[in-house]
Amino acid sequence: MAETGLRQNPLIIKNLDLLTNNKRMEEEVKTRDKNTLKDYFALGEVFGYFFRKKDPNRPTNFSIRSMHVINKISISIFLVGIIYLIVKNLF
Repeated sequence: MAETGLRQNPLIIKNLDLLTNNKRMEEEVKTRDKNTLKDYFALGEVFGYFFRKKDPNRPTNFSIRSMHVINKISISIFLVGIIYLIVKNLF
């Protein structure tokens, strides 16, 4: 009787479902292809952030504009630093 009570408990059923879903997700991750060198150097999203068109529906105010300017400056400095380290170590 104790087993049937445990099986009917909604919390236990939910936890068992989560465990089986986690196992499925782990198996999917194992079966995925490994990243290639091209995947690590995909900079499309970075350039898309710098060179995107202005969206007229997006709200603009000083805070948002200044945040994006600071983000662009920090990304630029980071990329310049990475390029410097690569060049320094290769030559």
